[in-house]
Amino acid sequence: MAGAVGAVLALGVSALVVVGVLGSPWLVDLVAPGFDDAKRDLVVRLVRILFPGIGLLVLSAWCLGVLNTHRRFFLSYAAPVLWNGAIIAALIYGGVQGGGGDVVAVWAVWGSVAGSLLQFLVQVPTVLKVAPELTHRHSGVGREVREVFRNAVPAVMSRGVGQVSAYVDTLLASLLGTGAVADLTYAQTLYLLPVSLFGMSVSAAELPAMAREAGTTDTDALRTRIDAGLRQIAFFVVPSAAAMLLLGQVIAATIYQSGHFGADDARHVWAVLGGSAVGLLAATQGRLYNSAFYALGDPRTPLRYALIRVALTTILGTLAALYGPRLLGIDPRWGTAGLTATAGCAAWVEFLLLKRAMNGRIGRTGISLFELGKLWGIALPAAVVAWFAAAGLAFTGPVLRGLTVLGTFGSLYLLLAFLLKIPQLTSLRRFGRRG
Repeated sequence: MAGAVGAVLALGVSALVVVGVLGSPWLVDLVAPGFDDAKRDLVVRLVRILFPGIGLLVLSAWCLGVLNTHRRFFLSYAAPVLWNGAIIAALIYGGVQGGGGDVVAVWAVWGSVAGSLLQFLVQVPTVLKVAPELTHRHSGVGREVREVFRNAVPAVMSRGVGQVSAYVDTLLASLLGTGAVADLTYAQTLYLLPVSLFGMSVSAAELPAMAREAGTTDTDALRTRIDAGLRQIAFFVVPSAAAMLLLGQVIAATIYQSGHFGADDARHVWAVLGGSAVGLLAATQGRLYNSAFYALGDPRTPLRYALIRVALTTILGTLAALYGPRLLGIDPRWGTAGLTATAGCAAWVEFLLLKRAMNGRIGRTGISLFELGKLWGIALPAAVVAWFAAAGLAFTGPVLRGLTVLGTFGSLYLLLAFLLKIPQLTSLRRFGRRG
């Protein structure tokens, strides 16, 4: 079945890549209608180069699905390191060649395509090892393949809510003036780090186990797995949100501040990160509930709530981004913070709806307010201490200050978690000893 699904995906993705390359001018106008002619021409060129890489990433995701089924998680989630490495190498080469930012951008997207190919190829040998019987023929598995794609439609739409929300945010940001789209892009790169590391990884790792539990009549076991996953996510995401709220400028300066990216740009990215922190916990824990519904064979419930989230993101984001700065009498560029904050509010609505639907189906799930309060009670003081440390290190360079401040924050958070005997820290220490 996996082989037949892979063959259909390869055929479908090939067609979409051709359509994307040919239709790039119309896609750019749809996503970012506010770009001027020169910027639009460059973006069209970059999108055309990127599309084949996106097709390769789809095939890489198929490999991930096969490996996850066999509980082989490390390779699939380490493979993107090759993608990032190829982009970094291309950026360095493009910078050495000279020619300005446009030339470097073109090299970067070619690096992305090369990295996508590497990310796919590095997984293929292990896929063939764990599933040597793979074949592209579908004889005997037609019913199963049809079931996969019937479930794929609502699953793709609900999983794709992040991309739809990102599209809405980019469209609105392109109307806010110079720098707004860049601020949003920089912040989204940082925001997606905890989402990927903690939300997506825990959800993916738990999905096979939850599917097995869902195949029994024992709902207690499924509830236990969901609650354990929610606690694991919260232990890492709560401090991530606290750092975005109080230390966002330090984070942005540490990673980005060089060349034309200055302290003022870091402040703008901080504002966007602060808005993103509003819904970070809801977005990551919502992914686990999505996986639980998939394990139960129900991809349609997450879809309904994802559509509500997209509608709220569009309405609230438009009001906050386009009219908020005008009402406050500030630069429209600050409207990007309103975009991410309202998207966070929409994520909370989606999360609460998912939780209520799951509780109605298998019984009470979720983390108590007391447990969340303990995590926030150690994350916020640690972030405040680190914030004062950042103020005292203003004379140092952004990298040295960032490493010191963020190291202080992380150490304090773990120390307080140890003193309060947070169970997730104990589990993490046991895992480290086994490793």
